[in-house]
Amino acid sequence: MSIRAVDEAPLNKFHRKLTWACAGGPFLDGYLLSIIGVALIGMSNELNLSTGDESLIGAAALVGIFVGGLFFGPVTDKLGREAMYTIDLAVLVGGSVLSVFATETWQFVVLRFVLGMAIGADYPIATSLLAEWVPNKHRGRLLGILILAWYVGAAVAYLVGYVMAEIAGNDAWRWMLASGAVLSALILLMRIGTPESPLWLVNKGRTAEAQKAIRKALDRTVSVEELLAASAAEQSVERSRIRDLFHGTYLRRTLFCGLFYMCQITPMFALYTFGPAILGSFGLGEGNESNLGSALISVVFVLGCIPALRLVDRVGRRPVLVWSFALMVVPLAVLGGGHALPMAVVIVCFCAYALLSGGPTVLEWTYPNELFPTSIRATAGGVATSISRVGAAAGTYLLPISLDRLGIGATMLIGAGITGVGWLVSFAWAEETRGRTLAETSAVPGSAPPATAAEERRDSLRGSRLGRS
Repeated sequence: MSIRAVDEAPLNKFHRKLTWACAGGPFLDGYLLSIIGVALIGMSNELNLSTGDESLIGAAALVGIFVGGLFFGPVTDKLGREAMYTIDLAVLVGGSVLSVFATETWQFVVLRFVLGMAIGADYPIATSLLAEWVPNKHRGRLLGILILAWYVGAAVAYLVGYVMAEIAGNDAWRWMLASGAVLSALILLMRIGTPESPLWLVNKGRTAEAQKAIRKALDRTVSVEELLAASAAEQSVERSRIRDLFHGTYLRRTLFCGLFYMCQITPMFALYTFGPAILGSFGLGEGNESNLGSALISVVFVLGCIPALRLVDRVGRRPVLVWSFALMVVPLAVLGGGHALPMAVVIVCFCAYALLSGGPTVLEWTYPNELFPTSIRATAGGVATSISRVGAAAGTYLLPISLDRLGIGATMLIGAGITGVGWLVSFAWAEETRGRTLAETSAVPGSAPPATAAEERRDSLRGSRLGRS
C-alpha cells in the first residue's frame, strides 16, 4: 500500500521534528544500556557484587528487550503507533527513578528487565511510525539517524559517567542512574502530540482520520478516493498475520533481519556494557581511564554511521551491508592477539571495528520496516529485535566469564566468528530496497492479487462510507 502524498512529499518541519522525537527513544536506549557499564564499577565496590551478579545486571535489560519487542510489536500493530509512543517513555522515567533507590541485586535485575521491556517496545513503535511518514528517497537515511542516535546516547553516557566519576568518584553511580530519568522525561515531552501513522489508519479503514493527519502534518490534501483505494489495496493484498512471519518468503526475511541484527549487536553490546573492563584487560589503565577510552570509541561508532547514512540511499542497502560485515571481521581477528598487542594496535582495531560497523548499524531498523507490510510491520520489527537480543543477552552474560576463563584474545576471536556469520547471512539473504515504496519492498514476489480485487474492496468501502453519511 502506498500514499503518494506521503511517499513523494518534500522534507519539512514536521519530518524533522518527528525524526528528532523518534530518535529520542534510541538515544535513551543507548544511554541507559551504556551508563550501567560505568555505574557497575561503583556498584560492585559498594554492594560487593560477584561476577555472576554483574552478568545478570548487565544482561537483564537485553532479556527485557527480547520480551518487550516480542510482545509490544503486535500490540503496536493492533492499537496504533501513537498510543504506544509515549507509554514506553513513561515506563523509562519510572524505572530510572526507582533504580536510584535499589539496594539489592535482584532489585537491579528486575528494574533493568522492566527498562529493557520499554526499550524493546520503543524499537518497533518509533521506527514503524517514522518509516510510514517519511518520503521514499529519504527513508533509509532518516531511519539510519535513529540508530545513530543510539550511538550518540551511548557516547554521552560514557562521557557523563566519566565526568561524574571525576567529580564524585565511583560513589556517583546512583547519580549516573538518576540521569536517565531526567533525559527520559525531556524526550517524553517532545513526543506529546505526535500524529498517528496515516498508513496504519488506512490499514484500519479510518480514511477520514488519515486525511486529516496528512493535511495537518504535511499541508497536503489527499482525496478520499485515493485513501479508499489505498485502504482497498491494504485490505485485499496485505492480509498478513503474525503467523505469516514464519512462513515462506516472510520467514526468510524474519530470519535475515533477526540474524544479521544479532550478529551485529552481540559483540557490540558486550563492548558497550563491559567496555571499561575490556579495555582494562588490554592494559588501558583502570577505572575512569577505561571509561574515557570507551567514550572515545563510542564517538567513533557515531562517526562510522555518518558515511553509511549517505551510502544506503545512494549505493544501496545490500552492498553496504555485505561489505561492512566482511571488513568488520578483520579488526576483531587482529584483537585475537590479546595481551601481546601494543596498545596503539588495540585502539586502532577497536576504532576500525566501530567505523566499519556503521553499515549494518544504520540498516538494523531499515530492513525490518521495509520488508514487511503495514499490518505486521511493528510485529516484524519486534520479532527481529527479540531474535537479536537472544545473542546479545547471551554475549553480555558470558563476556565477563569468557574474560576470566578464556582471556581477552579468545573472546575477541569469538566476536570475529559471530561477525563472520553475519556476513554469510547478509550475502545469502539481503535484498535491495533502495528508492522503492513500502508497498513494493514489502510485497512477496508473484503474490499480488488481481487489481479487480482491490477495486471491489474500494467500491465496498466507498459504499459503506456513503451509507454512514
